[in-house]
Amino acid sequence: MTFKISTLNLRRKLGELLNRVALRHDQFVIERKGELLAAMVPVVLLKQIQLAAKMHLLDILSDKNINLTNDEIEIIANEAKHKSREPKSSLGKKGK
Repeated sequence: MTFKISTLNLRRKLGELLNRVALRHDQFVIERKGELLAAMVPVVLLKQIQLAAKMHLLDILSDKNINLTNDEIEIIANEAKHKSREPKSSLGKKGK
């Protein structure tokens, strides 16, 4: 089950929340001042998401009949990951 939690409550209950994630497979969306910041999910789910993303990329690349080595695919995947993490422009951000 997925729950929302504030950063303040996260700091207060970190040990308890980690146990809930690890043992009960609960998921938490962490927010600060109403903005979603991060998620706390079981490692198993994280690995599944990463594998699914990699498989999706491989499907896309194989559909285009592109012959790339695994190393080249890893480089493309890492570039895409870093590109998606680049800071957004300050337009539309609250209080900035």
